[in-house]
Amino acid sequence: MLPRLLRIFSGNLNVCSRFQHVDVFNRRLSITATRKAAKLIDGKALANDIKSEVKRDIEAWMAQGNRRPKLTAVLVGDDPASQTYIKNKVKATEATGIASETIRLPPTVSQQELLKQIQCLNDDSGVDGILVQLPVPAHISERAVCNAILPQKDVDGFHVVNVGRFCTDLKSMLPATPAGVMEIIKRTGIETFGKNAVVCGRSKNVGLPLAVLLHADGIGETNAMDATTTICHRYTPPEQLRVFVKTADILVVAAGIPNLITADMVKEGVAVIDVGINRIKDEKTGKFKLVGDVHFEGVREKASYITPVPGGVGPMTVAMLMKNTLLAAQKSIKYDF
Repeated sequence: MLPRLLRIFSGNLNVCSRFQHVDVFNRRLSITATRKAAKLIDGKALANDIKSEVKRDIEAWMAQGNRRPKLTAVLVGDDPASQTYIKNKVKATEATGIASETIRLPPTVSQQELLKQIQCLNDDSGVDGILVQLPVPAHISERAVCNAILPQKDVDGFHVVNVGRFCTDLKSMLPATPAGVMEIIKRTGIETFGKNAVVCGRSKNVGLPLAVLLHADGIGETNAMDATTTICHRYTPPEQLRVFVKTADILVVAAGIPNLITADMVKEGVAVIDVGINRIKDEKTGKFKLVGDVHFEGVREKASYITPVPGGVGPMTVAMLMKNTLLAAQKSIKYDF
């Protein structure tokens, strides 16, 4: 009798076990089948919102009797990409109601001549914002050029005074691309407080400011993000890059390497901001196309949010440049030297 009961009991256990296995299997199937791809962050739409806000604020500013803000761009040489960037910036000034001027200098211009031109713009009270389109020719020091622009008119946010101010959590002209990324995160509602952020790229104009703004205290003047932030760069060993990237709740990639980040490197639910823009040849069509530093089609299947390339961070950079020009005209940042 006892052996029979044991066999029945054992059989029931096996049946229960099989049902439990099937139930878990089905639940896993259900989760996999209903997993949604990342929400696409429309950088163009966000940029248009910001430009509309800037236009509204400029109209209110002028209604108080103030003159129209003016942005002057200096282009050295005839680099096609730089010409495109300048064209986009001029187009944005027209959309926001900012007066603009472009000064074109030959690639042979000396550093002394360029610095003299910048000084003239510094002294011109009718010019609120100055930007020198980078890169400049090799015989000119980029750092000398950036530091020649008055911090109050430095709408690119590259002067060492502006860099020092935001690094110490003081209000400053923020570099336009990092400022654009911050706006994307805020306006999309991506949570950063206490989260793990990983920045791939350490350039002085993009990667470093992003890391600073992501990790700094949110109660300071920069309204930073309070994330625990890791920086990876060209000398981070590939196996360690994978380890760091896998920890990211927020991943910002600005390395300039096409498709550096692949789906197997990220965790489920990561928010991905792709700053990279690379021109590569499509193997299927033979035509050139723009891609980011993130393998978009693969990563979007695991991410919660992702920016496209093009149409993500790029438009936001231009929009934040317009916002900086208005700040410069209003002299809303107080520089105490």
